[in-house]
Amino acid sequence: MVRASSFKPVEAIGRTLPDVDLTTIWGKPALKVHGRMFVCIASHKSAEPDTLVVMMDFPDRDALIEDDPDSYYLKEHYVGYPCVLVRLSRVRPDALRDLVVGAHRYVSAKRKRKTSGTSRRRSSLPPRR
Repeated sequence: MVRASSFKPVEAIGRTLPDVDLTTIWGKPALKVHGRMFVCIASHKSAEPDTLVVMMDFPDRDALIEDDPDSYYLKEHYVGYPCVLVRLSRVRPDALRDLVVGAHRYVSAKRKRKTSGTSRRRSSLPPRR
């Protein structure tokens, strides 16, 4: 069981960011931006207790795990997702802030790229002359 207090610092950081909603995923606390999760408490049984799932791109995830495997890790269930698992008991407050802000930026940017690509509708009519 995740202690409610372990997510409080994450929630406090999230409240400083634009368009963030506090919600739950699989019964665990989570933060979303524009309906998309960017951090949550891990719910899969393979994750250690008090583990935060943080969305980010694969190269950044791999670098974190390589640089500090005591704080950052991955389990097989999460390998295909652009995220890293973070031991909340081991991560420094400044690093936690950077992770949450970075995840917010990552998910927001992904949304912008996706919507900008779909907002342009191509006409089947030939161009006017």
